[in-house]
Amino acid sequence: MYMIQHERQFVCLNPTVELLSFLSRLPDAFIGVNIGTALSDMPSPTQVVALLKAQNIRHVRLYDADRAMLNALANTGIRVTVSVPNEQLLGIGQSNATAANWVARNVIAHVPATNITAIAVGSEILTTLPNAAPVLVSALKFIHSALVASNLDGQIKVSTPQSSSIILDSFPPSQAFFNRSWDPVMVPLLKFLQSTGSYFMLNVYPYYDYMQSNGVIPLDYALFRPLPPNKEAVDANTLLHYTNVFDAIVDAAYFSMSYLNFTKIPIFVTESGWPSKGDSSEPDATLDNANTYNSNLIRHVLNNTGTPKHPGIVVSTYIYELYNEDSRPGPVSEKNWGLFDANGMPVYTLHLTGAGTLLANDTTNQTFCVAKEGADPKMLQAALDWACGPGKVDCSFLLQGQPCYEPDNVVAHSTYAFNAYFQKMAKSPGTCDFKGVATVTTSDPSHGSCIFPGSAGRNGTFPNTTSLAPSSNSSTSGCHSIYGAGSFTTSVIIGVLLMSMVCL
Repeated sequence: MYMIQHERQFVCLNPTVELLSFLSRLPDAFIGVNIGTALSDMPSPTQVVALLKAQNIRHVRLYDADRAMLNALANTGIRVTVSVPNEQLLGIGQSNATAANWVARNVIAHVPATNITAIAVGSEILTTLPNAAPVLVSALKFIHSALVASNLDGQIKVSTPQSSSIILDSFPPSQAFFNRSWDPVMVPLLKFLQSTGSYFMLNVYPYYDYMQSNGVIPLDYALFRPLPPNKEAVDANTLLHYTNVFDAIVDAAYFSMSYLNFTKIPIFVTESGWPSKGDSSEPDATLDNANTYNSNLIRHVLNNTGTPKHPGIVVSTYIYELYNEDSRPGPVSEKNWGLFDANGMPVYTLHLTGAGTLLANDTTNQTFCVAKEGADPKMLQAALDWACGPGKVDCSFLLQGQPCYEPDNVVAHSTYAFNAYFQKMAKSPGTCDFKGVATVTTSDPSHGSCIFPGSAGRNGTFPNTTSLAPSSNSSTSGCHSIYGAGSFTTSVIIGVLLMSMVCL
């Protein structure tokens, strides 16, 4: 392993019990994806919402407050973050009345039918529109005052996304600090966020950190791939081990806030992703790397891993982005951050074992139920017995001499039985839980001649199966609540970041 020191004197900033208690009360994390407007054939708001529903996405973020998009989201239950576009910031930051009118048109007119829960004021103002920086905090305060006047401040939080480039000397994280030239803005901004119980919005792009490091940052470190202990980065001041760039940047932001004596503000990552295609100068913008990064990022968040500084404290994250933007100017990579093309077809299928039905972006609906990694073998056996008994799954394929007998262990056999029940029940929510020992995946668990129900090789049918569904008068039908829908829970929400949608 290697340890990194810094010349500036380190000030020990230990997390307090009060801070950890505060952070532990935060809602579960969500992951978002940005929908840009630079598409030659932009999907309509109705089509976008249909995709959100198909992907079981329950949180979205809009880059503006487009009326058609907000109307399409009405009565869906999806939690929505709306945004004040950068070009409107100066007017709102200089006029309380303008801010109140913006809230009236874009928020009050849509709630409660549309579940608006946050407002992002501008995007990366300090680095992209510095002339508006002096009115940034005023804009947040004016927007918040309008919410208070309408008794919506408890429901809707106000913040503003920042680029991670405002953090200087980001490694080691313990000695990171915000660009001091922005202290006149950052200090009152952090005071506002802390006093209103809001969060610090941060855009984190390990892809750019990797590209700009001239080989110093290993690709595996940027992609969340496992590292041997001697390759992990170690903060010499805290002895915290960092296995990925993402965590290091997030902790650098936490330490930067602590350096200004703000320790009760959680971080939401408002943008993060990896491009799937680039030009000759971007050899690592590939489908495989994009899939690896986003899949690992989602898994990292779903596991409630937290960061080395705050283990177990979730970091809500929006993935950039939902759609490729084929009309966006600039390098090839700028057009290729999306998970889907404009027609809603996946650019690649995320490997989301353990992610449940959230963002299972295989639109061919190839999702499967498998035994959860590390599940108790005794609980797996009990669930297997139920599936093959009261659950009325045809488990004849697991008998000796049959295609799915090998490997002959409880994990493999329960995976087959769990998936058979899941497919039989039409993948209904809660039918892949089995008291917490099963999970949904987009990876086909079929192997050799053992073709799982729901696989393209079997077209979702159950050969040689009769009377799969329990009869209405079955004496065992009441058992479904033991291993079925009654046990379904999900701890992490995936949201979508939506850029300026104007599709009339």
